[in-house]
Amino acid sequence: MEAEKVFSMPFCKGYALLSQKAKRKGRTQQEVDEIVFWLTGYSKEQLDRILKDETDYRTFFEQAPKMNPNCDKIKGVICGIRVEEIKDPLMQKIRYLDKLVDELAKGKALDKILRK
Repeated sequence: MEAEKVFSMPFCKGYALLSQKAKRKGRTQQEVDEIVFWLTGYSKEQLDRILKDETDYRTFFEQAPKMNPNCDKIKGVICGIRVEEIKDPLMQKIRYLDKLVDELAKGKALDKILRK
């Protein structure tokens, strides 16, 4: 039931929280956007439309142009859960994004975050 709440939440709300987290730690909106683009394949224009339309998380990830093939390299703990062990594919994608922004907020270089 809790997962369904997250899946139906507008992406713009989660995006705002992730952006605030990064900015509080001295990172930029552009860096957050670069992470979103890398993970999902969305363009700036597409992301702007999604935010304006208040697209939910489920639709955001289901309609992603192309999930990055390197997202399976995202490892670690977010909210006390190892992202590589999450069974629900949609929840795993949501946590991937959380984990990447968390790494950004912790000062990790963008090249390392994007698994280059």
